[in-house]
Amino acid sequence: MKNTTLCYLEQDGAWLMLHRVKKKRDENQGKWIGVGGKCEEGESPEDCLLREVQEETGLTLTSYRCRGLVTFVSDQWPTEYMHLFTGDSFSGTLADTCEEGILAWVPKAEVPVLPLWEGDRIFLRLLEEDRPYFSLKLVYQGEQLLQAVLDGTDLEIYSSLPK
Repeated sequence: MKNTTLCYLEQDGAWLMLHRVKKKRDENQGKWIGVGGKCEEGESPEDCLLREVQEETGLTLTSYRCRGLVTFVSDQWPTEYMHLFTGDSFSGTLADTCEEGILAWVPKAEVPVLPLWEGDRIFLRLLEEDRPYFSLKLVYQGEQLLQAVLDGTDLEIYSSLPK
């Protein structure tokens, strides 16, 4: 089981997205995601968040909020607890390159048409709705989303989410 962080930095109606195209044996290969990574020994989720955002983007977060906990269950990868954050203030200059992939500011309205994990579409919608802290469990077989459970309630994957 692993603990990770993921952050969606927001600026001018866009999210900073990372197109994962550079690492070998990457469970996110070819997908667009936020920035973040694995917690190291002794790190809190916030410690990991600040370190990973700085390492991947060159930016230093100055305002962020923990939005939820996402549990990924997969037949191909170890179970993962992902601490989901948003950030709306930072200092520094965006790095020209990232070892993980390609960084790009993407208007929020365009994000849903990118190659994303199906479960990411659920939590991105929850972020957009400014839903209070949530727990989301996503169960995958390969790249197929089999089940989504929001705050203990099973969601119909292709129906609208509860408000």
